[in-house]
Amino acid sequence: MGARAVFLVGFMGSGKSTVGPELARRLGWDFVDLDCRIEACEQKSVPEIFRDQGETGFRLAESTALQHLTQSLERDSVVALGGGAFAQEKNRTLLRNCFSVFLNAPVEELWKRSLADGVERPLRKDRDQFARLLAERLPGYRQATITVETAGRDVVSICGEIEAALQLRPVTEGGRPASAVSGSSNSRSGESQ
Repeated sequence: MGARAVFLVGFMGSGKSTVGPELARRLGWDFVDLDCRIEACEQKSVPEIFRDQGETGFRLAESTALQHLTQSLERDSVVALGGGAFAQEKNRTLLRNCFSVFLNAPVEELWKRSLADGVERPLRKDRDQFARLLAERLPGYRQATITVETAGRDVVSICGEIEAALQLRPVTEGGRPASAVSGSSNSRSGESQ
């Protein structure tokens, strides 16, 4: 990757598509939505891909788009990943040396946001299934470079926290954190779906 990048990860309704453009604007970087890249490559919407190819087909398209993106970024970018992208081990491995931000919120808030945003989400069924899926994905999300809590916070304060973490861990060319200094959240140690 010839440019710096910050990857936003998290569950449905975590705010990746809201925080991403604002963070990119504040940094003077580009904003990239991985789901939009997938839709452009597949010439179908995410829900159509799920209907036509199932989740397995979508995950393959997602991993392919992410790999291509990491090899072709030419400008500094904030990248919003779909909800399931970072939950996949092969995608986390691909991004292991990149700066990633887990946008976290309680399940109730995520559920309300995902219902209110009007986005069709193929894997959002009912409240119990939603909570189970979040619980399954949390171990993967927690491997992000930092975690930022978003509950009850506005976009400006969330972006400010991410920017502060970036100052403590500058992102170098290739998207890698330059130091092992811990940000205001966890350090790495262990809107699709």
